[in-house]
Amino acid sequence: MLATATLTAEKNAYEVALENFDLAANALELDNNVRAMIKYPERELTVSVPVRMDSGKIVRFVGYRVQHSTQRGPAKGGIRFHPNVTIDEVRALATWMTWKCAVVNIPYGGGKGGITCNPKEMSMGELERMTRRYASAILPIIGPEKDIPAPDVYTTPQIMAWIMDTYSMMKGYPVTGVVTGKPISLGGSLGRNEATGRGVFYTIRSSCQNLGIPFQGARTVVQGFGNAGSIAATLMHEAGAKVIAVSDTRGCIFNPRGLDVLAVVEFKKRTGSVTGFPGAEKITADELLALDCEVLIPAALENAITVDNAHTIRARIVAEAANGPVTPDADRIFDEKCVFLIPDILCNAGGVTVSYFEWVQDENHLFWDENDVNAKLEKIMVRSFNDVFKIHVERKVNMRLAANMVGVGRVAEACRVRGLYP
Repeated sequence: MLATATLTAEKNAYEVALENFDLAANALELDNNVRAMIKYPERELTVSVPVRMDSGKIVRFVGYRVQHSTQRGPAKGGIRFHPNVTIDEVRALATWMTWKCAVVNIPYGGGKGGITCNPKEMSMGELERMTRRYASAILPIIGPEKDIPAPDVYTTPQIMAWIMDTYSMMKGYPVTGVVTGKPISLGGSLGRNEATGRGVFYTIRSSCQNLGIPFQGARTVVQGFGNAGSIAATLMHEAGAKVIAVSDTRGCIFNPRGLDVLAVVEFKKRTGSVTGFPGAEKITADELLALDCEVLIPAALENAITVDNAHTIRARIVAEAANGPVTPDADRIFDEKCVFLIPDILCNAGGVTVSYFEWVQDENHLFWDENDVNAKLEKIMVRSFNDVFKIHVERKVNMRLAANMVGVGRVAEACRVRGLYP
């Protein structure tokens, strides 16, 4: 199988994104002219975000919005508020969003935004003022036909509502389609909250079917019991898989006979953590990843599985519910061990897919019921998995490279038929 880009101490996320692009472009034998047009971001905006804090002091934050590609449609991607946000991180995330949207074949390009800040140290009033200043600063380049932001790390439906309101006030009329991930009362879509977890479930089910792994009783381990992890675990449990271990930021629990996932969800709602769940054994994070199982779902942080612990993984399928939980070096180890990886740009694309549904509903002022949303999501996720799996089999490449080849190939085709203006 072809290699995946290697992450070293000298390479940041954007450099890895560029190298992975080159691997896919080489495998596709892309023309150098096309490469030059689709490899790099089309537009980057860095903005100053001065905010009056509750104390009366004005603090200046730095914000970014990067539009990597609009070859296939408006840019699409989240906004994150985090102390470690950098322009290169935003560039990398925007690049990956381009390929993700193309893999599931929705008519978007990739974008991403962020503010370098620590939202945990800010009051609601400070967050609102910062959000509205940032929205005002990036307003010239966003819009339902240009670039549609969404929630990401430490941003919420409420923050999306503030962006929507700020944009609408500037325009003089309500523009619900300027962002997705909004509250239902402002044009949000039913099914959006569960979409990422549902997409993970659909791709795991397709993997089991194609690999000949029985789904009923499939031992499943979930690292990270937040939104995506808990929804994926619940759906796996309800469909007959056996969820034997889950974790959150406070610890890990294990029961080889299987956990009652619905009871774990209720327990966490009451106590704030999965730890202490009755009838479960407490284990370490390293032990959780090393459990003998059919399915491992890393749904927590990036770089959770590295060259240091990839050799301990005993799962047959690793489904990347989080963004970037498996490092490139760990990818190579998985190839050697014949671990089947469902890459993040496919596995967790349910979220952006239902964001697309939300945008379509907003633009048409006609809303669907949740069953319709879920049925459309299932159709897209299964079709997209099959598209990637076909490349994996025919070209004898790993699933990450296969997904990148599908995404890059579709953007390259759009670029080819559009041509170069002027």
